Amino acid sequence: MGSDRIEQLLEKYFEAATTAAEERELRAYFTGGDIAPHLEAYTPMFAFFSEARKERSTRQVPLKPRTYTYQWLSIAAAAVLMFGLYFGYEYREQQRAEYAYAQTRKALGMIAQNLDRGTAKVAHLGEFEEAKQKIYKNN
Repeated sequence: MGSDRIEQLLEKYFEAATTAAEERELRAYFTGGDIAPHLEAYTPMFAFFSEARKERSTRQVPLKPRTYTYQWLSIAAAAVLMFGLYFGYEYREQQRAEYAYAQTRKALGMIAQNLDRGTAKVAHLGEFEEAKQKIYKNN
């Protein structure tokens, strides 16, 4: 294999632009025996990578069961918040309605009082009208 091709593959390799097939080609070249003298500096690196691929861990990793405590707490907090907002809004609306009702009753009560005063005045006018009619009949 030509060293020009290997040099191009090395440039692509260091730029992280090689494919898996090109990396296999580089490993095969550097683990084989016929290496160009100016590329021998890369031999230990590819030898290490070849050996590292073969390593396997035999250590047991204890896995803790995953708990969803925080997730359930956040869901519960959101539910309580929504519950409070909904019923708080209804309570405020009820209070506003009661206030409006009280103000309306107060205004209607004031109108009724003034209307009663006006009716009393009209009753006096009725007496005045009767007196006027008696005077006109007598004349």
